[in-house]
Amino acid sequence: QVHLVESGGDLVRTGGSLRLSCVASGRIGIPNVMGWYRQGPGKERELVATITTVGSTNYGESVKDRFTVSRNRAKNTVYLQMNGLKTEDTAVYFCYADTVWGPAWGQGTQVTVSS
Repeated sequence: QVHLVESGGDLVRTGGSLRLSCVASGRIGIPNVMGWYRQGPGKERELVATITTVGSTNYGESVKDRFTVSRNRAKNTVYLQMNGLKTEDTAVYFCYADTVWGPAWGQGTQVTVSS
């Protein structure tokens, strides 16, 4: 069984920063891709950022140049550094891992950005 546990969500003012972390455990192996998706109120789940084992990254258009994804392979941990937060970044942020058993998701961590 695979477990993804996110942390770091919080309430922050516009322009602020947050760092999310996600630790993967269980029979996960080394996922080729780990990353983050988010779902805002009344919106579809959307890509935030992903990173492969060799460090290739992919970002959603709305977060490019503001967010940075990174990972520690040895710890099976993925991070999301979020700078310049906007109210439209308010969402539940879900950790994602592409495991040998298929896609795995965390429970989500709430990020709220107030003006």
